[in-house]
Amino acid sequence: MAKKRYKRDFEALEQRRKIAARLLAKGMKQAEVARELHVSRQSVSVWAKAQAVDKEGWRRKPLDSCPGLNPAQRRWLCKLLVRGAQANGFPNDAWTLRRIGQLIEQEFGIAYGKTNIWLLLKAMGFSCQRPAGRASQRNEEAIRQWRLKRWPMLKKKPAGREESCSSSTRAA
Repeated sequence: MAKKRYKRDFEALEQRRKIAARLLAKGMKQAEVARELHVSRQSVSVWAKAQAVDKEGWRRKPLDSCPGLNPAQRRWLCKLLVRGAQANGFPNDAWTLRRIGQLIEQEFGIAYGKTNIWLLLKAMGFSCQRPAGRASQRNEEAIRQWRLKRWPMLKKKPAGREESCSSSTRAA
């Protein structure tokens, strides 16, 4: 049977941290506070450090809700990407997630992680394109001539063998 997951009660958790802050302020040791509230000593230690930095360190921190790029910025990013990496100051025309992240931060002042860049690109209709792995200076005619003339001379030929049986055992 699947384990049932419960939603966390953020107000109750905040209340517990507030009680811990009061107990610590009264001079109670961290281990005693942990026993009193049925939590780990590590949790109380983290709360105490937060309390030392900020008197209201027990309060719940809001989730980081970075707004990201708005639709106009996404359209502008799309134009920049279509222009190519070289046109945007990179040494070659290959886009990587790191380069796109640098471009977004430079143009819009918003820092994205690689995963979020990938999700953003996917939402904008872009897909992963693998480079062909061929040099831009490649000369197809020279390659064809080499294959026709030079390769047959270099290629090893199998040693001449006499007709034999498919069995590797000797005849008696």
